[in-house]
Amino acid sequence: MTYFDKDYFDFFKELAANNNKDWFDANRKRYENSVKKPFEKFISDLISEINKIDSKVAIQPKDAIFRINRDIRFSKDKTPYKLNRSAIVSPVGKKDKANPGLYVEISPEHCRVYGGVYMPDKHQLYNIRETIANEPKKLEKLMSDNKFKEVFGEVRGEKNKIIPKEFKEVGEKADIIYNKQFYWFTQFKPEDALKSDFMKKTMDAYKANKKLMDYFAAAMN
Repeated sequence: MTYFDKDYFDFFKELAANNNKDWFDANRKRYENSVKKPFEKFISDLISEINKIDSKVAIQPKDAIFRINRDIRFSKDKTPYKLNRSAIVSPVGKKDKANPGLYVEISPEHCRVYGGVYMPDKHQLYNIRETIANEPKKLEKLMSDNKFKEVFGEVRGEKNKIIPKEFKEVGEKADIIYNKQFYWFTQFKPEDALKSDFMKKTMDAYKANKKLMDYFAAAMN
């Protein structure tokens, strides 16, 4: 099934040059038909496909999809609209960005699928580090999985320079324990989103990262 057509990208290209409320209001019907509805349909079907593998993912598209409006309260950039559509598909959706899930972002510049833990709180981060310390080779094995490496490459994330002393010995051999974020992504060409196999590609990425996502989901709690 094909979800998007060329006007999905054309809309954002034109919005980039006319990022203001007047232009958006004049093109609102086009936005609804070429961008909003197709993306909602894609995310709805993605949730359904993931639910077949993980019954905990039973949210509605509105629980997953981020608003197109930018939060400009504390930004020097006052342009009101984002130049992409994005969503988090997880058991809790966008209301908890730390909860491991599949983050999908589609724009004219790139089409990315992310997984992992982006913003764990202090307690969650400690639990993750404790899990790594108890069995560091388990995480190493998951990160070395051929399919994961083929699709996502590596686990990314900013690191702390200082970690609790009880983890320092493990950190000498497994520096991943210094991470304060644990995420990964794969990137498709934007035109891939226009093809009928885009859902399959997205689900293949989900399957390739599921064991690692499950590991972090269990470790956080």
